[in-house]
Amino acid sequence: MYIAVAGLLGIVAIVVGSVIWRYALNDAPAWSEQVALLLVINVAMFGGAAGVRDEGHIGMESLVGLLPKNIQFWVGNIVGIFTIIFGIALCWGCTMMAMSVWANAIPTLGISEAWRYIPCVISGVLIILFSIEHLIAMFTDKEVVPSWH
Repeated sequence: MYIAVAGLLGIVAIVVGSVIWRYALNDAPAWSEQVALLLVINVAMFGGAAGVRDEGHIGMESLVGLLPKNIQFWVGNIVGIFTIIFGIALCWGCTMMAMSVWANAIPTLGISEAWRYIPCVISGVLIILFSIEHLIAMFTDKEVVPSWH
């Protein structure tokens, strides 16, 4: 979550600085758009992983809450398994994409295009780990303490 917040602050600083640079100094930095895009990817991916960790994702809580406790338990397990499958697909797909563009460079930054996909791979791993944590907590009848409180 802290990575996502830092990225969001970075986006604001770069965009505001770029606007000032462009309109006040009449000289736009070529790198600002690409850096902001990389930060948006980081914010989305790490924010999504934090949402899985803190169970802040959109769910049908009201419908599941009407079910008996034992069915709620199994619905939670199914959701956890699907989330793990999503994390694996995210991790695998983004790893393949990063490997396929590793030799290409982002022209204005001089770094590999793979850096667009590396945050997605890391957040895929985090989603898998956080989902496993929630499944273990459900089977041991414990509660996962939110990371952002």
